[in-house]
Amino acid sequence: MDTIQLSVCLFLLISFIISTWKMYKRRWRLPPGPLPLPLLGNLLQGATKLYETHNKFSKQYGPVFTVWLGTSPVVALCGYDVVKDALIKCSQQFSFRGSIPISETLSKGYGIITTNGKRWHQMRKFTALTLRNSGMGKRSMEQRIQEEAVFLVQAISDKHGDAFDPHTLLGRSVNNVINLTVFGKRWQYEDEQFLKFLETTNNLFNFIRAPIGVAYSAFQKVMQYLPGSHQKIFQDCEHMKSLIQDQINSHRETLDEDSPRDYIDCFLIRANKEQWLQESEFCIENLISLVFELFMAGTETTANTLQFGLLVMIKFPHVQERVQKEIDSVIGTERLPKLADRIQMPYTNAVLHEILRFLDLVPLALPHVVMEDIFYRGFNIPRGTTIFPVLGSVLSDPACWETPDKFNPGHFLDHNGQFCMNDAFIPFSAGKRICPGEEVARIETFLFLTSLLQKFTFRAINHPDNIDLKTLRRAFRKHGLQYHLKAYPRTHATDIIHGNII
Repeated sequence: MDTIQLSVCLFLLISFIISTWKMYKRRWRLPPGPLPLPLLGNLLQGATKLYETHNKFSKQYGPVFTVWLGTSPVVALCGYDVVKDALIKCSQQFSFRGSIPISETLSKGYGIITTNGKRWHQMRKFTALTLRNSGMGKRSMEQRIQEEAVFLVQAISDKHGDAFDPHTLLGRSVNNVINLTVFGKRWQYEDEQFLKFLETTNNLFNFIRAPIGVAYSAFQKVMQYLPGSHQKIFQDCEHMKSLIQDQINSHRETLDEDSPRDYIDCFLIRANKEQWLQESEFCIENLISLVFELFMAGTETTANTLQFGLLVMIKFPHVQERVQKEIDSVIGTERLPKLADRIQMPYTNAVLHEILRFLDLVPLALPHVVMEDIFYRGFNIPRGTTIFPVLGSVLSDPACWETPDKFNPGHFLDHNGQFCMNDAFIPFSAGKRICPGEEVARIETFLFLTSLLQKFTFRAINHPDNIDLKTLRRAFRKHGLQYHLKAYPRTHATDIIHGNII
C-alpha cells in the first residue's frame, strides 16, 4: 500500500472515529432509546417504520424516546397525553417544521409544508380561510364536491356491474375537486393533461415510499447530483409547476377583482392589494408552490381514504346496510346528499370517523424541530432536535379506545346511539401545524361516500372474510392498496345525476 492510499485510509478511519464519538456524545443529552450503530444508527431496527415499531420502543423506553436515522437523532412522541401536550400545550416550542428533503427540493423554500416564520404564517392563514369559501367564487366547496360526486356516480354506473379497481376513479374525482378549487374548472376523466397531473402525483408518492426515496431523504446532498429515477420525477414535477404557471397567467388576463372565481383569483387579488407592502409574502413563487402542494397533499390522501372506506363496506356488509338505511331515512333517493345531513346521521358519521381512525393513513406527523433547548417530560431536548409526533400511537392508544386494533364505529357513539367526538381523534395532526385542508377532506369523505352508497351496493369479488383490514391499511405505505369490487344499483328511482346541484 503506497503512501497516498495509506493516508486516505487513515483519514477515513479518523473521520469514522470522530463521527462515531460525536454521535455517542450527543446520545447522552437526549431521551433514551435503542443503541445506534455507527453511521447506520437504528435503521436496521425499524427507525424508518415507527408506525410499526413505536409500541416496541415505547414499552421499553417510555413514550418519549430517541432513534437515530443514520447519524441524525429523532425524538419520537407517543400516546395521547404526550402528543397532545406537545402539539397544543407546548405548541410554541414544537410548532416549527423540521427538514423534509424531498419537499424542500420541490418547493425551494416557498409554500406551506417546509416553511416557518412569517411566510408560513401568512400562507397558511390565507389557505385555511380561502378553503373555507371566504368569497371564492359563486359555488361553495360543498357544491363543488357535489358536482364531482355526480360525475363519479355516472362513471361507476358505466361499469354496468363489472368488477373494477376503485382507486383510479376515486383519484380522478378527488383531483377534480382540487381543479375546481384552484383553477375554477374540472377536467374530463380522460383529458391528457389531467391524467399527467395524476401520474405525476402517483409517481411522486411511490418515490417517497420506495427505498430510493428514503435514501434521498438521508443523503440529499449527494443524491441530488446522481442519476436515477428520482431525477425524472423531479423533472415531471417541474413540468407540472410550469402548467400551474400557465393557469396563473391565464387567470391574470381574465381577473375580475369584484368576482373571484377560485383560489388563484383570491391569491392574485390579495397580491395586488399588498404589492407595496414589504412584509407581504403574496408572490407568484408562493402561489405556484401552494397550488402544487394542494395537489400533492390533497389527492392521494383523500382518494386513499375513500378507497379504504369502500373496502370497509365490502368487508362488513352489515355496516354498509345500516349506513344505507340511514341515508334512505334522512336523504332519500331523489336528491344529492348535503353537508347539513351529517348531523342527522350519527351512525354514518361514526363510521366515517372510524374509517379515518382505523386507517391511520398518516401515522407520523411531518417532522417538527425545537428551536430552543427545552425540558420536556423529564428530558432535556437540545435546540435543533427533530421531533416525530407518532399520530398512529394516539389513534390506537388503549387508554382512549375500547378496541383500538379493531374497526368499531362504537368508538364514536354514546349509549344512546348519538355521535360523540373523541379527543384522541387526530388523523390530521393537532395544534398550529394541523392540516389546513382537514375540513375539505372530511366534507369530501362524507359527500362522496354517501353519494355512492345512496346509489350502489358494493360487493367483494371473493368472500369478504378474506379481507384483512389491519394488514391492508399498511399497504398504502408500501405499494398502494389494490383490489377490485362490484357496484350494483340500489334503486330505479329518479337518478341523482339529474338533480339540481347548483
